[in-house]
Amino acid sequence: MNAAAPALAGTPAPGGRPGPRGPRSANHHGSHRHLLTRDAFAVPAAVDAIIVPTARPTAYLEHVVTLAAHHGCTLVVLCSRHASADAATALAERAGVEIVAVDLAVAPAGVVPDFRTTAMLRGGRFDRRTDTSLKRNLGLLLATAAGWERVVYVDDDVVIPNPDDLGTAVGLLDTFTGVGLSVGGYPDNSVVCHAYREAGGDQDTFIGTGALAIGRESFTSFFPNIYNEDWFFLLNDTGLSPSAVTGLALQKPYDPYRDTTRARTEELGDCLAEGLFGLLDTGRGLTEATAGYWRWFLGQRRRFIDEVIALVEDTQPDGAAKGRMIAALKAARGRNRLIEPRLCVDYLTAWRADREVWRDHVEATRGRSVPKLLADLGLPHHCRPRA
Repeated sequence: MNAAAPALAGTPAPGGRPGPRGPRSANHHGSHRHLLTRDAFAVPAAVDAIIVPTARPTAYLEHVVTLAAHHGCTLVVLCSRHASADAATALAERAGVEIVAVDLAVAPAGVVPDFRTTAMLRGGRFDRRTDTSLKRNLGLLLATAAGWERVVYVDDDVVIPNPDDLGTAVGLLDTFTGVGLSVGGYPDNSVVCHAYREAGGDQDTFIGTGALAIGRESFTSFFPNIYNEDWFFLLNDTGLSPSAVTGLALQKPYDPYRDTTRARTEELGDCLAEGLFGLLDTGRGLTEATAGYWRWFLGQRRRFIDEVIALVEDTQPDGAAKGRMIAALKAARGRNRLIEPRLCVDYLTAWRADREVWRDHVEATRGRSVPKLLADLGLPHHCRPRA
């Protein structure tokens, strides 16, 4: 064994769970699943809409079109980059599926408020230049305008083998704020956690918007423009809103180490989310996320990344793949060293303020139809009823 590789603790981190993959790190919680309710009974309910943010070619929508046809529900497709509202509409019309398709190539001001969490990171090293959160928040506004009760977010690179799992998930929304499908296939993790798993660490996945059912009462929560935005969506001011897991969704493979950009852009959101959920794992609330806590957690996070680098060096075969993995981990470590405890505290203060702003923004949407809302926002769109 590489002498530089730090020893893994033989006892679980607080809040951890036994698993088959191997020993655990004393610096990391490999699973937060015990925070979720599993195997809850529900009478299946009707899905009002499936919401899909997409930036990929139209072929990636074939599965969600089939899902919408199965459930007889509206398909909402929010398009940018390689995706097209025209092409998505044509695909849905051929399948007899009702669709709302929106082009967000250039999003005008006013679609969402100028969140403090976005403004405080804009133009800096932690600025996240993607439109994923924008699309997911627009989905909430459309659901509010349409008067829908139960919607499901599904990513365009996720397959749901049993379409009826969505009916079970939305049936649980009378009890839970969010109900996610268990993620199988390629694991849905950050770059750092992917590398930890591949090096032999015991790393689980959590629920997220790859396949997530939410009800009307949740439309006043929002997705901040940061990695792990879906984890933040499931939080309230003090802890995790009642959440459950059921069914199965399969994530299609992708390369988390293709370049170092992904690791850099994920690190702040991954650090914040893991720090907050680490508190919840041990029975504490979000109000305990003080500057002192973040000082302690940031040290733990940096030791964990160093540990993963050493494990990769020790366990992975030499070659280009190993080099890319280590480069990505070092990029995450470099970005992490720029995170200060005060930034974490300030971000959470801004996030709580943004939650209030978003509630007001959603309330202002009520009473407008979907076509009127999209027209008022100046967004090119198609609204096609079921054939």
